[in-house]
Amino acid sequence: MNSLTVRMARRSARHPWRAVVGWLVFVVLCLVVGGAVGTNNARTADYRVGEAGRAEAMAAEGHLERRSTEQVLISARSGAPDRQAAEAAARDLTARMRKLPDVADVAAPLWSDDGRILMVEVALKGEERDAKDKVDALAAQTSAVQKSRPGLLLEETGSPSISKGVDRQRGDDLALSEKITLPVTLVTLLVVFGSVVMAAVPLLLALSSIAAAIGLSMVISHLSPDAGVGTNVILMIGLAVGVDYTLFYLKREREKRARSDGRLSTEALVELAAATSGRAVVVSGLAVVISTATLYLASDVIFSSLATGTIVVTLVAVASSLTVLPALLTVLGKRAERRVRRRAERGKPAPRPRREGAGRIWTALLRPAARHPLATLCVPVLALLALALPLAGLNITEMSRDTHSREIPAMRVYDRLNEAFPEQRVTHDVVVRADASRSPEVTRALRELARLTDADPLFADGPRIDTSADHRISVLRLKVPHLGNSSRAHDSLDHLRGEYLPATVGRVQGAEYGVSGDVARYADYPAHQNSRIPLVLGALLLVTFAMTVYAFRSVVLGLIGVVLNLLSAAAALGLLVLVFQGTWAEGLLGFDSTGSIGSRVPLFLFVILFGLSMDYQVFVVSRIREAVLAGVPTRQAVLDGIRTSASVVTSAAVVMTTVFVSFVLLHIIEMKQIGFVLAAAVLLDAFVVRIMILPAALLLLGEATWWPSRPAPAESDRTVRAELVADVR
Repeated sequence: MNSLTVRMARRSARHPWRAVVGWLVFVVLCLVVGGAVGTNNARTADYRVGEAGRAEAMAAEGHLERRSTEQVLISARSGAPDRQAAEAAARDLTARMRKLPDVADVAAPLWSDDGRILMVEVALKGEERDAKDKVDALAAQTSAVQKSRPGLLLEETGSPSISKGVDRQRGDDLALSEKITLPVTLVTLLVVFGSVVMAAVPLLLALSSIAAAIGLSMVISHLSPDAGVGTNVILMIGLAVGVDYTLFYLKREREKRARSDGRLSTEALVELAAATSGRAVVVSGLAVVISTATLYLASDVIFSSLATGTIVVTLVAVASSLTVLPALLTVLGKRAERRVRRRAERGKPAPRPRREGAGRIWTALLRPAARHPLATLCVPVLALLALALPLAGLNITEMSRDTHSREIPAMRVYDRLNEAFPEQRVTHDVVVRADASRSPEVTRALRELARLTDADPLFADGPRIDTSADHRISVLRLKVPHLGNSSRAHDSLDHLRGEYLPATVGRVQGAEYGVSGDVARYADYPAHQNSRIPLVLGALLLVTFAMTVYAFRSVVLGLIGVVLNLLSAAAALGLLVLVFQGTWAEGLLGFDSTGSIGSRVPLFLFVILFGLSMDYQVFVVSRIREAVLAGVPTRQAVLDGIRTSASVVTSAAVVMTTVFVSFVLLHIIEMKQIGFVLAAAVLLDAFVVRIMILPAALLLLGEATWWPSRPAPAESDRTVRAELVADVR
């Protein structure tokens, strides 16, 4: 036994306290260095995709990019306000805002048509992504005017304040998620191990891995910018895989200890666990890393951020399982040995170790597959295909600002703004770049475009043309009196791009043009994702197949893994469509249906599920392959391997499901959908695919499972082989 995992375990077992201290130093160092360099957040330019992104880049080139704005609504606490008092408050507010260094401009106050609300719009300087950090200064001035005029009501909203409110709500949600997840995980581990100390080990290692990964992600963000979701995914995936990897390793060590009846030393038991489960952890971790890396092919800063967070926390979790975990097992094992010796000295018998048997429940659950494998294969496959049927009605959209929770104060003010000033709801920015000599021709074309939209009820009055100082770039801003996620707003974009632009600006020779704005972003982002899905999914299928073939030297197992992953992912997505595109579950799960699925959810599900399901695939099939290596016939190896691994797979699934379900409690609709679909996928994968479909398929295939070659025992690992034979017996 001289593999890398065994050598690392042996070194940690011989110097346990050195390994523990080294791990703690590593975690602290990651946090210190990460805190010192800080997080490099993605900039506005990093989010640009499609025609909207190209148009925004052209506008930025001419310094005509849209500025972030805040709107302050001045009204009476009841009824119509006193116009003079409201206008005096607006003048005071305007004077205060203009003194702020981050304010670019304050527009003239604007009354609503019904005369009940006076709006003051404030434009901010700098990056759109940085605007939320400047909101507090504006809110302080709004609050000051409010205090000086208690008879009026001043409320502030805008993209920056909404973003700040969303961040605050996300932080509160994550704190609630942790309060739920950690106790449930601890209780699950207590049931599995029957010991507080042993249950605490996976949880503490997972938390330390998360801490180290957060620090490392800050450093890596200077190579690949963070889109603000890195910490979320580290918490979600880190707790899931961190506990799972430690659980796999611990369960195997416990099995070896129970079967050895004191004949093997703690160091030998740790090495045996490293030779089996240690290898499975490494293969599982690499599978998660490689499959998640396919998200980089999406060419999207958010997916890149999700991939980076997942990869970093997975690698750290694997490292903790291979270094500090063997050390902790050695310390705990030696403590148990000392207790046994002290009991023997007092003439008391040694406590009987907890046997890790197959269990009657799992034997009963496997009986249908053993007796009727074809029926056991067909029935759940048909059931999963039935769950996947709602995919035919899948509607993918970009979740816009309009979908945020109304528990955010700025969102409630935003609704009042849209109701009082419908013409302010959406703006299309038509950006044109041409040679400076064609500036008059471009201006005429844009005026003709404005004339056409004036006659279209999908557009509002008040178009405005801005031209850069060098006369190369012009922007026509067209207002639309419809919410950004409405069909009418999207119809206006289609009219603009499909009819009006080709008939006007499209006739200017050599002119480049495009439409940006919120509606264009919401339309172009899903289109961009849909165009990348075939590439990412193709790469994902290829790497999943290759990793399985590499791990088990079997093309058949590689094909089975790909098919089963596709099946469970499709069924989970079908459930997602059934739940979230309808309205029947709104009260149950606390959401307002948008009639659609977030554009990032399907791709994220496929990639993460393919990686996480490899945990179960590797662990279960590894047990089967070990038995075959020990000379057990494939049929018996399948039944024994799944029976002995069923409890740990179930425990791991419960932990993962708890983590993902906790995200269903979040207010952000896309995070709810991600949490729900991952939880559903893990449950289906663990309780249907691995317990019913996989054993039935392997029993039907028999020796063909290992094609092109049956596993041959390694002569150099006789100790491991002997232990495997003992395990099977």
